[in-house]
Amino acid sequence: VFDAYSKFSKLLGPAGSGQLAKMVNQICIAGVVQGLAEGLNFAKNAGLDGEALIETISKGAAGSWQMENRYKTMLADEYDFGFAVDWMRKDLGIAISEAQNNGSQLPVAQLVDSFYAQIQGMGGGRWDTSSLLARYTRK
Repeated sequence: VFDAYSKFSKLLGPAGSGQLAKMVNQICIAGVVQGLAEGLNFAKNAGLDGEALIETISKGAAGSWQMENRYKTMLADEYDFGFAVDWMRKDLGIAISEAQNNGSQLPVAQLVDSFYAQIQGMGGGRWDTSSLLARYTRK
């Protein structure tokens, strides 16, 4: 069934392993998107051409799905689409709770979750998760 709607599927373990894998995915995305937001803000403040910059660095180690698929809307300050901040906060909350149960530390995920709370406070609960850049551009 999964093969019908996904690029890849794999059994990761007993019942509940898929939920844990989703938590890992969201933890990773939170850090990647925050890094991208900081980088784009730094580039803007340094006077760099965002399009040219991403064309260059996306081909190297900094490249990611988030960079390739979200940089244009981030540079345009457009976030009314995609995976909502409200949903990401729900997912990060679940992951942070599970981390307390299994003894993991998630300082970056917790920090990014607090940044998403700021986005919600700006009225961006339904904005895409890439809206972390708005913390810098919409003060």
